[in-house]
Amino acid sequence: MWVSNQSSLDGFILLGFSDRSWLETPLFVIFLVAYLFALFGNISIILVSRLDPQLDSPMYFFVSNLSLLDLCFTTSTVPQMLVNLRGPKKTISYGGCIAQLYIFLALGSTECILLAIMAFDRYAAICKPLRYPIIMNQRRCIYMATGTWISGFANSLVQSTLTVLTPRCGQRVVDHFFCEVPALLKLACTDTHVNEAELNVLAALLLLVPLFLILGTYVFIARAVMRIRSAESRWKAFNTCASHLLVVSLFYFTAISMYVQPPSSYSRDRGKIMALFYGIVTPTLNPFIYTLRNKDVKAALRRALAKEFWVRTR
Repeated sequence: MWVSNQSSLDGFILLGFSDRSWLETPLFVIFLVAYLFALFGNISIILVSRLDPQLDSPMYFFVSNLSLLDLCFTTSTVPQMLVNLRGPKKTISYGGCIAQLYIFLALGSTECILLAIMAFDRYAAICKPLRYPIIMNQRRCIYMATGTWISGFANSLVQSTLTVLTPRCGQRVVDHFFCEVPALLKLACTDTHVNEAELNVLAALLLLVPLFLILGTYVFIARAVMRIRSAESRWKAFNTCASHLLVVSLFYFTAISMYVQPPSSYSRDRGKIMALFYGIVTPTLNPFIYTLRNKDVKAALRRALAKEFWVRTR
């Protein structure tokens, strides 16, 4: 196995969109702008959630965790993509590819579980309002967030290790724009049915199970919202839940279309498009979805800007 893979120690060639060279400059501009927006939006959410006392709640604790995830998610792939889009060489070192594979999968797995925990938080807040401070106390929130990160990285350790150990017989050309499990499995020169079965089982556990839990949770939330008498309170609950459901839809359905099927059945371009959605589009849009649809976050941002302006004009 080591002999079969030793030529790959020199690195991999990421084809990306090199077969459509006319797309590279527009895509470079789009990805750069998206990355800058993702940095700005997610860092803003993290800072506001931490510094504004009115956002000191379990909901915004988990939102700031999601922003940290998305910040790392984009940073693990986009800078290398930008280098390859502008440079003549479309390469990535062996160590860089393995690190990217592990980190990207770990963060994606963590986000799958975190979105389910955020749905449970909304369920506790809306359906059990009197017990909410007890159910979602600070210690429990920290334990849940920690368990989420550990589970995501543990899953990545298993899948990434099995993928790296698969013989590639010297093949180095990856038909993708970053190192991802399905793309690397297509380089294998041996039967990959075991790897594909393992990938499908873990993907079902991390994608389908949390998604069904989220959908089931929102059935109970919808019933509870319909019983709220105050139109203002009902609208506030709807807005909060709609933001979360939009994030869930963008992330889960694109990731499911990529991972819950054998990698050998992926079409050449569809995998790249789906990866763009859950790897770049979703992390870029998430902070703006929560900001634009949430009065508390918008008010906190206004207070932070007003405070900064006041300090500078003193």
